[in-house]
Amino acid sequence: MSKVVEERERVIIRFAGDSGDGMQLAGSRFTDATAVLGNDLATLPNLPAEIRAPAGTLAGVSAFQIHFASRDILTPGDVPDVLVAMNPAALRANFGELSRGATIIVNEDAFTKRNLEKAGYGDVNPLDDGSLSEFRVHRIPMTTLTTRAVESVEDASTRDAGRAKNLFALGVISWLYGRPTEVIERWITGKFGERPAVAKANLAAFNAGWSFGETTELLSVQYRVAPATDMAPGTYRNITGTTALTLGLLAASVRSRVPMLFASYPITPASEILHELSRRGRHGISTVQAEDEIAAAGIALGASFGGRIGVTATSGPGMDLKAETIGLAVMLELPLVVIDVQRAGPSTGMPTKTEQSDLLLALYGRHGESPLPVIAPSTPGDCFDAAFEAVSLAIRYRTPVILLSDGFLATSSEPWRVPSVADLPAIDPNFAVAPEGEEGWQFEPYSRDERLVRPWAIPGTPGLAHRIGGLEKSDRTGHISYDPKNHARMTELRAAKIAGIADELPPLRVDGDSDASVLVLGWGSSYGAILGGARRVRLRGEKVAIAHLRHLNPLPANIGDVLRSFDRVVVPELNSGQLAQLLRARFLVDVESFTKIEGQPLWAPEVERLILGDVEQAATSTNGGGAR
Repeated sequence: MSKVVEERERVIIRFAGDSGDGMQLAGSRFTDATAVLGNDLATLPNLPAEIRAPAGTLAGVSAFQIHFASRDILTPGDVPDVLVAMNPAALRANFGELSRGATIIVNEDAFTKRNLEKAGYGDVNPLDDGSLSEFRVHRIPMTTLTTRAVESVEDASTRDAGRAKNLFALGVISWLYGRPTEVIERWITGKFGERPAVAKANLAAFNAGWSFGETTELLSVQYRVAPATDMAPGTYRNITGTTALTLGLLAASVRSRVPMLFASYPITPASEILHELSRRGRHGISTVQAEDEIAAAGIALGASFGGRIGVTATSGPGMDLKAETIGLAVMLELPLVVIDVQRAGPSTGMPTKTEQSDLLLALYGRHGESPLPVIAPSTPGDCFDAAFEAVSLAIRYRTPVILLSDGFLATSSEPWRVPSVADLPAIDPNFAVAPEGEEGWQFEPYSRDERLVRPWAIPGTPGLAHRIGGLEKSDRTGHISYDPKNHARMTELRAAKIAGIADELPPLRVDGDSDASVLVLGWGSSYGAILGGARRVRLRGEKVAIAHLRHLNPLPANIGDVLRSFDRVVVPELNSGQLAQLLRARFLVDVESFTKIEGQPLWAPEVERLILGDVEQAATSTNGGGAR
C-alpha cells in the first residue's frame, strides 16, 4: 500500500521492556544501522541494577534511547519522540517523560491482567481508559505475530519465538525510519551462525516486523532523517566510551612499544573494559581477572615494576580498595593507570546509574601527601584520547594516573572518526641503562631529570639493581630513610613533579561570546549538555561562554585568570558540588554550583534554564545600578 514519507531533522527513540526482552540488543542494532546511513547520533542505555528483577515489574525495566539527526547533536536527547513499550511496566516507567503528541508503540499481547497488576495498574488497562489520548498509540500484537512468523522455521522452538519479539519490534521501527535491513540481517546471521534455527527465527521475526510496517494501515507515514553533512571527512565507526577507552590504551601501548598488562576484578560498569581487552592478546595486551580489587591493583603495579604498562579499572567501591596500592605507586614513582568508571554511590548505591561523585576521592582519597594526575574524558569518543594521554603521562612522569570516566560515557555511543595510529605522538619510555665505560659508576634510582622524573629501571638490567618498597627513600640513592628533612624534600619533589605537568598542558579554552558575563564551566560527561544548553541560549539571543576541563590535577595554568574574568561562573556537576568547592577554596571566586544526584546524566534543558536564570539576574543587577 502507498505510504506518505515525511522528512525529519532529528528523532529520539526509546526502546523499553523487561530486562529479558532484549532492548539493549534492539537499540544497539538500530544504532548500527543508523550509523551506516551517516546520521550523527548519541545513545543512552538505561539498565536495571538487579541481575534479574522479577519479570514485568518496574524494577526490571531496561531501556535504550537513541537520538539521531541530519546535523551535529550533543546528547542522547531529553524527551523521546517515540516510545516502544514491550509491556505495561515499560510504559509505566517511561510514560512520565513523554511530551504531548509523542508516538507510543506497544506490544498489545503483553497487557494481560497479571502484567498490569505487576506494573501497578491494577484492574485498569491504560490502553483502554483514555489516559493515553494525548499520544499517538499503535497497538501491535507483537508476541502473536512473532510466533506466527517463526512457526514456519524448521527446528525453531516456542522459546526461540518468545525471545525474538524484540527483533519484530526492531523490524517495525527500522521500517518506520528507513533503516537498512542488510546491516541487521548480516549481524543476525553472524551472531547466530552456529545455531541456524535461532538465526532463521530471528531473521523471520525481523522481516515480519518490517513487512508489518509496510502493509499495515496502522502506520501510514514513514519518516526519513537525512545523513549529517557537517561532519569532518574521514572514516567513522559507531563507538561506545568503553570501546574507545580500550582502543586508546592499545594505541598507547603500540606508540610506546611497551607491552601492557591489564588486571581488574569485575564490577559494574567497568567490567566491559576487561572483556574488550581480553580480545586483544594478539596486539600484546595481557589480561588478568584478579581475585579481588586489591590484587588487581597489585598485579598492575607489579607489571609496571617489571617493565610493562600496568593498568587496572574499577568503579567507586573498587577505588576504595585500591587506595593503598595507588599510594604505594606514588611512593615508588612507577607508571600505573587507574580507570574509575564512576557510578552512583556510596557503597553499592545504584550500580547501573551514572554520577561524577569520585572527584574528591581521586584527588585526595589516599593517606599521606600523594598527589597524582587526574584526567576526565568528555564524550564517548574522547575516551580514546584521554586513555592515550593517561598512559603517556604515566610513562613519561613515572606516576600513577587516574582516569575518571562514568557510567554514561562508558555505555553511550557516538560516531567516532578513526585516527591513524601513525599520526599519534610517540611515547618514549626512556628505560634506564647503565653507561658504558664509566668505572665506579653507581646507579641512583631516585636521581631526577629536569622534569623531576626518576629513572624507570627494569629488573635484571645489568648495573641497575636497586631497593624498592613503600618506605621513604633517600633522595638520589633510594636507601631507606627516616630523616625528617629528607622526607620533607622527597614529599616536595613528588608534589612538584606532578604540579610541573601543568607546564605542558594547553590553556583552558573559552568558547562562545567574548563579551558574555556568564561562564559555564564543566568537566567530564557534562560536556554535551553544557554545549547543548549554551547553543539553545544563543538561539534566544542571549550571550554565554563555556569552558570544559579535561585536566583536574594539575589544573590548566590559566584557570584562575579565566574564572576572574567573568561576573558569574556556574559549575554543573553530577555530585554535590565537588569541583565548585575546590575552585572556591583555591581561587577565592564565588563559583555557583548546580548539582544533580539522580543517577541520570545532565540534560541540555537543565543547563539552558540555569544559564537563562543567570543571564536574567545579571541583567537585573545591571539595571539596578551595576553588574556584579
